Amino acid sequence: MRTARLALALTLIAAPAFAASPAPQTFPGGPGAIVLAGKCTKLVVGKLDASKNCKAELASVTAPNGTVTFIFTSEGKMLGFAGDGKTIKPAANGNVRLSLNQVVSGAGKTMTGEVKAAGTCTFGNPYAGKAIFIECSAESKDSKFTGSFRTVGDQPSKK
Repeated sequence: MRTARLALALTLIAAPAFAASPAPQTFPGGPGAIVLAGKCTKLVVGKLDASKNCKAELASVTAPNGTVTFIFTSEGKMLGFAGDGKTIKPAANGNVRLSLNQVVSGAGKTMTGEVKAAGTCTFGNPYAGKAIFIECSAESKDSKFTGSFRTVGDQPSKK
């Protein structure tokens, strides 16, 4: 069920926005998808380093059940770091931290795999008008996952 909702949200990422709406004042915000522009500085799955071809966009998808997923893309493949948005707590330097409970993967516009994993994503508020870092790391029983992204400071695009 979670995968179906995430796939639907990812479909929204590729679809054009139909109406201009004011940007939310909180991040990651309510249900929906946004895209952040910037530079993917690191994307590693186990021993595979996909950083070189990591896309200069990062999607943040909030499902209706409150699950927040940060999705990195490299060469048509996706890696998402997911956790319950209710677990977001203050962290250092004005950032917040999301506890992760799974890593999801996919290709094209469809998420197909879920792996239970423990970890965190630490991030600032992209609506503040300055560049922020989004740094995620998680570990499953079989692998480690790391993703880092620096925004350019532009407002996120609602999708």
